[in-house]
Amino acid sequence: MSHHVDVLIIGAGAAGLMAAARAGQRGRSVLVLEHTSTIGAKILISGGGRCNFTNVDIRPERYISQNPHFARSALARYTQHDFIALAKSYQIGFYEKTLGQLFCEGPGSARLIVDMLVAECTKVGVAIATDVEIQTLEKKGEGFCVQTSAGRTVGKSLIMASGGLSIPKLGASDLAYQVARQFNVAVIAPMPALVPLVFDGEDRAMMTHLAGVALESIAKVGKASFREGMVFTHSGLSGPAILQISSYWERGEPIAVNLLPDHACEAWLIGAKSTRPRAQLATILAERLPSRLAHTLAEYAGMTRPMADQKDADLKDLAKKLQHWQLTPSGDEGYAKAEVTRGGIDTNALSQKTMESKSCPGLFFIGEAVDVTGWLGGYNFQWAWSSGVAAGDAA
Repeated sequence: MSHHVDVLIIGAGAAGLMAAARAGQRGRSVLVLEHTSTIGAKILISGGGRCNFTNVDIRPERYISQNPHFARSALARYTQHDFIALAKSYQIGFYEKTLGQLFCEGPGSARLIVDMLVAECTKVGVAIATDVEIQTLEKKGEGFCVQTSAGRTVGKSLIMASGGLSIPKLGASDLAYQVARQFNVAVIAPMPALVPLVFDGEDRAMMTHLAGVALESIAKVGKASFREGMVFTHSGLSGPAILQISSYWERGEPIAVNLLPDHACEAWLIGAKSTRPRAQLATILAERLPSRLAHTLAEYAGMTRPMADQKDADLKDLAKKLQHWQLTPSGDEGYAKAEVTRGGIDTNALSQKTMESKSCPGLFFIGEAVDVTGWLGGYNFQWAWSSGVAAGDAA
């Protein structure tokens, strides 16, 4: 295979396919190279196969970056409403879940999003090649020459859409970071994000015992706070509330969990001692908490006697813990369980409007490879669509 094209795109995921379609619509010749055998692999597994493809309430402040204003331009020029309109034009059924999350209807319906993007590419003559390994990449004159396992390809513009390090079983790689460093584009240290947190010692022992117990909670770290579901795992905590704060959490930093957001716990427990003196504390707790959690909290607090025997001071301490349980994670479950990668290509090195490298004309970075990380709930797919359009309209 030997190709000379206007736009060469590495990565046939959400961002790469969107960029390819947009560049093709401008009459550019486009080739997309994918090193795995699957087009849109992350799209296909998203949302349990239903693809949480965007959110009705996209806002720039719901993205994390060392340059918090960087995402504004792309998100404003290609919005969630634009992608929704595209999905509707293909008669893709969807529904709104919690907190504005939009999912395709029906098992395996994520395939419809991939098929739509491929159709958009096919309409404008975009070529997509899978199982192509990138061997070398260099800049020659005003273009980029890529030697692959299938031959030599030259592109006037190069768009890196190869993603981050999350979910390695799908073929995640650090190729975008390698290319950035090759062309002196700064990289912010990548880290797992939207990832379960793990604990050591007594905290871990308790959580292992509670594995599978789920409840609504408020999880906080620093100024970030999320009220959503939380679940205990064999090694720590997961669920949407925990995944959300994991993107803001730094190693060594404590998190706080409110297990009973809607209750005045101190008055409740002190009052129960007076009105139900013979009841066990675990019984009282189980009226508002999952039974296994209620019994475990009473046991770990050493409060296994009837309410009449509990000291007011101990009940007040327990009430405080129920609503401000401070824990310090020992780490996270890593890229294998992370939904996205935080960090990546330094946005200060890119044009906010086009995603083009400021120091290497013709080189673009989009999607998860860039230091822009969205909240859970369709935000990262919207960044893929918006950044892909920004580059595709300029390359």
